[in-house]
Formats: sequence, C-alpha cells, structure tokens
Amino acid sequence: MTATEPRAAALPAPGGPPAGRSPGLGARLLAVVAGVLLIAGAMALQTLKLEETEVGDPIVYTGSKGEDVDARRFTLRLDSITAAKALQGSSKTLSTDNVFLVLTASAKSSLKPYHLATPVLVTADDKRFEATDRVDRSVTLSNTFVQPDIWVSGRFYFEVPASALPGASVRFGLPQGVGWVEPYQPEVEIDLGLDDEGARKLVASAQDVYPTVKK
Repeated sequence: MTATEPRAAALPAPGGPPAGRSPGLGARLLAVVAGVLLIAGAMALQTLKLEETEVGDPIVYTGSKGEDVDARRFTLRLDSITAAKALQGSSKTLSTDNVFLVLTASAKSSLKPYHLATPVLVTADDKRFEATDRVDRSVTLSNTFVQPDIWVSGRFYFEVPASALPGASVRFGLPQGVGWVEPYQPEVEIDLGLDDEGARKLVASAQDVYPTVKK
C-alpha cells in the first residue's frame, strides 16, 4: 500500500478574490458600468465622425408649380414663373447676358411669423444658384412676414444661364441662426416643370423689361 501526501490548498491569485469564491455584487456592477461607458464612448465617437451636412440635413417637402406644399412650419405655393431680359428698379435698370427668372410665390405659417430665407435654384446636375442680390431684398417675399393662416405673396429674382433651366427646381426654407445650423429644418422644393422645350419657350417669351417695384 502506497502512502500519498495530501495536496496543498490552492492559493488565491494576488489581488484576486479568495479561492472558491466568485466575484461579489460590487465587482459585477463595476463590470456592467464599465461596459456601458465603453458603448457610450463608441457611440459618441461615431457621432463626432458625422459630417456637418449629415447632422444638419433639412427635411425636404416636394411639390409642383401651383400646388400647396405643407412643410409643417409653413406652407408654400409657387404661383408663376416669368423670364425677363432686364429688371427695372426704382432708380435703375438691370441688364444681363443670361436670363432673369422671376418667381411669384405665396406662403403662410402654422404657429408664428417667419421670414423666408433667400431661395436656391437647383439645376438638374445639382448646381446651385442663390436668388440674385442685385435686386434689393425689400422688394422680395423675404422682406414680408409669413403669418399664421394668412397667405402673403411676393417675388424672388434669379439671374441664371438659360442652360440651367431644364429640369431645375427651387428650394425655399427658413433662415439659419447665426453661428449654428438647426438640424432637420423644413424646406420646400418645387419642380419648375421645365424640360428642354419648355425652357426654350420660356426664354423666347422673356419680357424686355420687368418692373420689380409694382405700382
């Protein structure tokens, strides 16, 4: 009969829990909290990687000429499109080698007064034209408060090459705050309904002089 020596009891690892005992509740809670913090940190880093345009992308409501387009904060309708070779202001006449596009629009707000921002014309190949600053803002719809449930009308003026008109649309929105971009701000995009033939007819019928100051 062979004698055997008893095995030495297992010693706990330095800094670890005693042998044969599982981590306590406090240790498990710390592990959970650490996991949550890691996930939150990863999400924060992902958010920081977003481009500014992704964070500030507007919500765009689309429509056609003559249609009331409800963008929640305001409703807008494009009433008419006119082309002109020159614009007559109160003191001078503006000429162009391109074409002046005159858009007559109507708008109303839902809850409180707004001013509309200067609209942007977007071409079929995604080029963008701001409404011309050669016409004083005071004679455009941007100078008029858009009031709750009361339709107001006015005009915007663009100076663009005739080649920009086929397939073009115009975006209307609200002014952005100074130094910051409000995410998901509403915009209305109206298709001008101009194909190649329609654009040629519009330019061919352009008024010689269009008065910007109505009497």
